[in-house]
Amino acid sequence: MQAVLLLIHLLLAITLIIVILLQKSEGGGLGIGGGNMGGLMTARGSANLLTRATGIIAACFIVTSITLAILAGNTRQQRSIVDRPAAPIQQPVAPSGPSVPLAK
Repeated sequence: MQAVLLLIHLLLAITLIIVILLQKSEGGGLGIGGGNMGGLMTARGSANLLTRATGIIAACFIVTSITLAILAGNTRQQRSIVDRPAAPIQQPVAPSGPSVPLAK
């Protein structure tokens, strides 16, 4: 289930990048597409189509992101710091060598 959802998520990410790059850039930045898509649609129609497609793909991307986060959170056991046993405190050990008598 997670593997299929992850594959869909990756395909949505790639598609979203492509659709964003196809949009006409107003600032002349990275807008690769622009134009009127080979004469099939008017410039305004293609802009509306790409804008709607971007919104739909972005919404699907967010849904898959949230779903993957929920599935990843359910697979591991939740542990609290309070529930963990404390690490044993080690007392310093006196050297166990020959003892020297003290002069009185």
